[in-house]
Amino acid sequence: MIPELDHPTFRLAVAQFDQVAEAMNLDTNLRERLKTPQRSLLVALPIRMDDGNVRVFQGYRVQHDSARGPSKGGLRYHQDVSLGEVAALAMWMTWKTALAGLPYGGAKGGVTVDPHTLSLAELERLTRRYAAEIFPLIGPDKDIPATDIGTNQQVMAWFMDTYSQQVGFAVPGAVTGKPQSIGGSLGREEATGRGVVNVTIEALRRKGINLEDTSVVIQGIGNVGSHTAKIFNEAGARVIGISDVTGGLFNPKGLPIDDVLQRRRSGLPLRDIKAGDHLTNDELLTQECTVLVPAALSEQITGNNAERLRCRILTEAANGPTTMEADAILNDRDVFIIPDILANSGGVIVSYFEWVQDVQRFFWNERDIRQRLHTIITSAFHRTLHFAEKKNTTMRTAALMNGIDQVAQAHTARGLYP
Repeated sequence: MIPELDHPTFRLAVAQFDQVAEAMNLDTNLRERLKTPQRSLLVALPIRMDDGNVRVFQGYRVQHDSARGPSKGGLRYHQDVSLGEVAALAMWMTWKTALAGLPYGGAKGGVTVDPHTLSLAELERLTRRYAAEIFPLIGPDKDIPATDIGTNQQVMAWFMDTYSQQVGFAVPGAVTGKPQSIGGSLGREEATGRGVVNVTIEALRRKGINLEDTSVVIQGIGNVGSHTAKIFNEAGARVIGISDVTGGLFNPKGLPIDDVLQRRRSGLPLRDIKAGDHLTNDELLTQECTVLVPAALSEQITGNNAERLRCRILTEAANGPTTMEADAILNDRDVFIIPDILANSGGVIVSYFEWVQDVQRFFWNERDIRQRLHTIITSAFHRTLHFAEKKNTTMRTAALMNGIDQVAQAHTARGLYP
């Protein structure tokens, strides 16, 4: 492993890949290539702060693979962002887009910063400088960034504008997750959460569980977690637990989700909302429920807490929330796991829709977007389930095998240059 990439999340991504590549008997030469990102860019971002001082931030953009098309991946602003973490997320995005059948490779970007400590003006200067620094690597035919943890529609608007200023004309397809006024797509903000619900409903049907009898616990109340909670609630499931950085809120009778989300949008932390019992995040994960949805950061479910989980279905809305040790424990306990590269692929699927609409200058209605998302993600679910049953393996192994195989076929067809 390249020393600069050594990070727990990257080690997890590589360990998953090695395990599956061995089971597939993947060509040794391809294994070495696919374990190493195609390109990794580190950039220094000097920003003039509001007090007049200059502060230098560290930025990254990693393109894991582009054999199947331009690379695609989010832009993360978080204090723990590192090259290894970004490289792992880019690798997972490669398998994710291939599993969904999208004509992309995987990429990821990030800046090591807590965005909550910046003013709006500082955040804009940081975004524009980052966009200018990685400009040579990006574009609608090369690499298309999108929103992720710590970024939003406004950040993408600044990014798109900076890119467009560099080329001299508006390029809506340079990023996805933008406001609709500059080429954003209907349904994009909720897409990951809606995809999470779509695949979970398919798993519930497979298990013979009625949605009305389903209790759901969600770790994380960011964009993905909040939309997942709202859509589950609208579908008729009972959301009994949810959490933010201050801890969890739990009510076995069901939380008033609309009220809780409205209070959170007003800036009230969950610890100050009186709608149930207040728990730690770790305590919330171990509450009895039908479906557990980790929708926060990676490696939340480990060998230390996997034995204490009391869910029948684990739907991974976050990237890499389950360690290899925990994965083995949960499989032994017959917990049905919907792996991250399948469960949270709704975001990149609708990002693909946004990119297509921008390129064609023809925009779809929300009903079409929801139907097409449902068709693609449930098709990927059933392909993965069928393969898992046929090969007597886990859903994670089946999903990774499918995605890796698609990328391997592309490399074999294209050959090695020069």
